[in-house]
Amino acid sequence: MSGGPAITLKSQPIDGNNGNSGNAAAQQQQTANNAAAAASSSSSSQASSGTVPPAQEGTRQSSLQRIQLRKQKVFNLPEAQKLAKLSMYSACQFEGCRCTGWKTPQENRHRDVESSYCPEPTEECRNASCRHPLRSHISHLTEISRSSMDELLGAIIDMENLFMSMQRVEDEDTKKVYLYLFRLLRQCVLTRQQAVIRGPLGDPPFESPCITKAVLSLVFYKYNHLNPTELQTMTEVAKTFLNFLNHYNFESPSARRGDPTLTHEDASTYKINYTRWLVFCHVPAFCNSLRQFETSLVFGRTLLRTVFQYMSQQLKKKCISERDRFPEDKRSIITQMPKFLEALRAELLKDDSPIWDSTYRPPNSFVVQQRKRHQEVAPPATISSAGAAAPSGSKRSSVGEPAHKRVKKEVAERVTSENQDDLPIEVVMRAMKSVAESKTSNKSEILFPINVSRDENVKAEEQKRAIEFHVVGNSLTKPVDKQTILWLLGLQLVFAYQLPEMPREYISQLVFDTKHKTLALIKENQPIGGICFRPFPTQGFTEIVFCAVTMAEQVKGYGTHLMNHLKDYSIQRGIKHLLTFADCDAIGYFKKQGFSKDIKLARPVYAGYIKEYDSATLMHCELHPSIVNTQFIAVIRNQSEILKELIAQRHNEVQKVRTGLTCFKEGLPSIPVESIPGLREIGWKPQMRPVRASRPLEESTDPEKLATQFASVLQSVRQHTAAWPFLRPVTAAEVPDYYDHIKYPMDLKTMGERLKKGYYQTRRLFMADMARIFSNCRFYNSPETEYYRCANSLERYFQTKMRELGLWDK
Repeated sequence: MSGGPAITLKSQPIDGNNGNSGNAAAQQQQTANNAAAAASSSSSSQASSGTVPPAQEGTRQSSLQRIQLRKQKVFNLPEAQKLAKLSMYSACQFEGCRCTGWKTPQENRHRDVESSYCPEPTEECRNASCRHPLRSHISHLTEISRSSMDELLGAIIDMENLFMSMQRVEDEDTKKVYLYLFRLLRQCVLTRQQAVIRGPLGDPPFESPCITKAVLSLVFYKYNHLNPTELQTMTEVAKTFLNFLNHYNFESPSARRGDPTLTHEDASTYKINYTRWLVFCHVPAFCNSLRQFETSLVFGRTLLRTVFQYMSQQLKKKCISERDRFPEDKRSIITQMPKFLEALRAELLKDDSPIWDSTYRPPNSFVVQQRKRHQEVAPPATISSAGAAAPSGSKRSSVGEPAHKRVKKEVAERVTSENQDDLPIEVVMRAMKSVAESKTSNKSEILFPINVSRDENVKAEEQKRAIEFHVVGNSLTKPVDKQTILWLLGLQLVFAYQLPEMPREYISQLVFDTKHKTLALIKENQPIGGICFRPFPTQGFTEIVFCAVTMAEQVKGYGTHLMNHLKDYSIQRGIKHLLTFADCDAIGYFKKQGFSKDIKLARPVYAGYIKEYDSATLMHCELHPSIVNTQFIAVIRNQSEILKELIAQRHNEVQKVRTGLTCFKEGLPSIPVESIPGLREIGWKPQMRPVRASRPLEESTDPEKLATQFASVLQSVRQHTAAWPFLRPVTAAEVPDYYDHIKYPMDLKTMGERLKKGYYQTRRLFMADMARIFSNCRFYNSPETEYYRCANSLERYFQTKMRELGLWDK
């Protein structure tokens, strides 16, 4: 994708090995046509234009139904035909064979496994480089459960639909996204993993607050003065708008290139958001192997600003055309819609609008009132962009979480909320008063405080003006005073002395650059430390270039207080992200300041803006707009003291010595726990434990079956992307001192040899060898290395595969 791609893919065949996936999809083209062709024609037209003709509106709904009917038909096939379907996308298990899917023999290539054709296990693959029988492609699938098999078949159908869509769609940007998702699903079917989208697109939600929260805040902000009936009408109007947005079909970036209202920066941002919408919202509507998100819940102001003008026009036209389909009592929604859209447009254009402030929340009384109305009043009819009137409360089913897990989660949350009793406010106030009195009584120790934090000392110095913090920088448009120049020269010397690996000319260039600023720590009118940084307001982040404190003033808390001032400075200017490239000596400091190697910003946001350094690690810190960082440590410390006081008070209340139990001397074998004297007084409550269902036998007593399961797990582990360091033994030539530290080495190749010899008679032996691989890696390598991270990732995957087979009881 040109112009700052969100997903970059090389031009190559769909399958990098031998193109079997494309051939397999072609084999199923006749079967997939009814469902996939309709879905693809619908999706391609939707992906390229926001306006959907009425004929295609119905086509989209019917095509989705046909896809579901096809899946249900495949799920109901006999097991032999299911395995034949899976074999077309399963790698050959014959050792040394690189075939990634069984191809129907020449004489049967026009027959369909989804109807009456069921190939024999002995039929050979048509691929010239394979020629192995069908059983070689399904030997690892015979033991999987019915539900797992149906999940794989559903992913295959989704993949075939994407393949058809990819052939039909005309827009190149959309086609590349379909290709990316096709490859993702293809890899997931091969490795039998859950489809998870990772990469530069980031993870939903992408903005805060989301559109849903902002729109509902608008209802309170603009219409709270109305009577209950009118307020309920405006609430239904807002829900109608959100429903329309969630079904709206966004234009492709190429279709908007001629839009004069879009700047180059807006066009680049829209391309990223359009790709996100395709991947997380649009495609999962007809490929439910991918987790689907509502557009209004994962996007915010940036996307809505870009599409609002055209989308609002479409919504007004839709309201007019659908007016007669609305019940009489709901037509006020259509009447009020233009007024609501105009109010929302005004708030979109205002930079200081409160509804787009993530800290803005309507009063709890308003939220509770709205919930009660929502429960009492039937949900209103709403308009979707597909033209169908639907209840506003209706939501597309979430495919990211199984129903039984959602039920368990809801029950757990309900039980937790029932068991959480807040302390009486009087008890908390008494504890706070006791802490305050304790501080007052200890004033005699103020000259020599006990266990006082370095942060408190720095804040005390700042209050006495013994130290000061100033943001200084050079300028070409206005005169710079002499004091600022002297401070910049002093800061240049501090950075040069504390960062000897950095060229002095480079330090001078950035310190005196007009686009960079420096937060200076001044003591006795001399700079003793500072942070040189460059803000990128349009991108929403600040780059930290240099950070140093003179050697004589280190380990006094100045570095932490400097960073806290920079965080507050950034928040005040609407910047919520800090990025820096830290060398190995600075990583520990930045971790203490809240930085992480897990970059939550999408790469296109900062790529090309931030300066990159060799042998340095990119780190990221996300700022919360409600936190005053210079006061945060004191607040946490005060909360800790109050908590300690509450514990002490509670301890004094229950500190009562009771006589021992004499019932056992009288011959009683046991007594109920709740009858122990004093137990209830200290807050103990009987816990109702759910009855656990009996678990089936986890480990087969059949050695051959157990060996087959181990072989399946081992094959999956070998194919994982993090398995490359562990595929073969470490040699002394590569790592001379390895065997000085590791006395019992292990690797996946050795495990495969042991498996062939029948060494693994129990799962404990198998699990022990696999655990030794990971423990050896973590023992020899440091946590910052790629090897250490690979061990953690592969261990989690191994445990997941063992749980799927019922071989993990931890």
